[in-house]
Amino acid sequence: MIKVKYDVDESLLAAADAIAPAASAAYEQLRSHALDYTGWVDYAAGIGESDVKAVTDIAGEIRSHSDALVVIGIGGSYLGARAACDFITGRPGHGVEILFAGFNLSAAYHSALIARLEGRDFSIVQISKSGGTVEPAMAYLVLRELLIAKYGEAEADARTYAVTDPESGALRAEADERGYRFLPIPQDIGGRYSVLTPVGLLPMAAAGIDIEGALRGARDAAADEDTAACLRLAAVRHAIQDTGKTVEVIGCFEPSAESFIQWILQLYGESEGKDGKGMLPTGVSFSRDLHSLGQFLQQGNQIFMETLVDIEQPETDLVIPEGAGALFAGRGMNEFNRAVRDGVTRAHRGAGIPVVTVTVPDQSAYSFGKLAYFFELTCGVTGLLMGVDPFNQPGVEAYKKEMMAILRG
Repeated sequence: MIKVKYDVDESLLAAADAIAPAASAAYEQLRSHALDYTGWVDYAAGIGESDVKAVTDIAGEIRSHSDALVVIGIGGSYLGARAACDFITGRPGHGVEILFAGFNLSAAYHSALIARLEGRDFSIVQISKSGGTVEPAMAYLVLRELLIAKYGEAEADARTYAVTDPESGALRAEADERGYRFLPIPQDIGGRYSVLTPVGLLPMAAAGIDIEGALRGARDAAADEDTAACLRLAAVRHAIQDTGKTVEVIGCFEPSAESFIQWILQLYGESEGKDGKGMLPTGVSFSRDLHSLGQFLQQGNQIFMETLVDIEQPETDLVIPEGAGALFAGRGMNEFNRAVRDGVTRAHRGAGIPVVTVTVPDQSAYSFGKLAYFFELTCGVTGLLMGVDPFNQPGVEAYKKEMMAILRG
């Protein structure tokens, strides 16, 4: 079970108790699929063996001829896969290196990526419902040209994959025309809730990650105890918002979890930031950011709450050598990291910051699947409690319209 610890005022817990019936009603609304884009709620429970095999077959094909796979996508089309590849430490099978492109329009970034591919066998996968988003589309054109120059057009087609709409869109049409192997993005699941669909599962499988373990974790996260913890956290977050807090600082203590924090930022930001509502999600990594933002967190304008993602048993430990002195010698570095965690909680609570700590046992695929589903469900319920649609993102289109107007002159 995922553990959730609340270092908050008792009044906030009492307010959350009053919100609990509404949180339960919101959960039932999600389960009913009365809202659009709620297919993620039971996707892991309903995915069939043939669907999993389709992912693993393509991943196996990629591993047979490549030592790198470039994932081309932006937002939910890459954040979940990157989070999984960084977070999950166990690799039961041989995997390729996963690289990412198309989440910015930086020529310097993509030039450096191309340099990393020099002399290597690689494949690309474009992940997009339509294939029309500018950032990944530009990266795709550049990398396709690189594939063709290296392998010729026929072999380039065999090394190009797509995860896209099952029925329509420019990318689906191109996949049909060129014969790319492709996997479907479920039409009733939006990008930021798609990590445990082929969007995230294909890069994970290509990396050698146990995707069945991740799906099993998501299924188990839908069990009664974990669901109750999600609803409780959603109610507490909503109660904290009602006190006037406007920022949610989301932090971790392992660098391997930093990409997962970035995934949460999109999940919360696009789902809840609407109609003048929501807390601004921002990410930190401790201890590093205690030596940059720590001063503000401790003594600055107290407009925020903190959500800390903790791993009970990290992948490995290091023993401090004897020369460190009696207080430190022979103790594991993880013990010091736990002391940082507890010290942060005490200090920040002393400053009046509500602190919530979400803990998973380890960095396995199973724990990742559990954790991803846990935050998805918490976010969906919180958004409904706020009175917003947590599954659309109309504000994202504003910059796209302005950008195209600029490009057209």
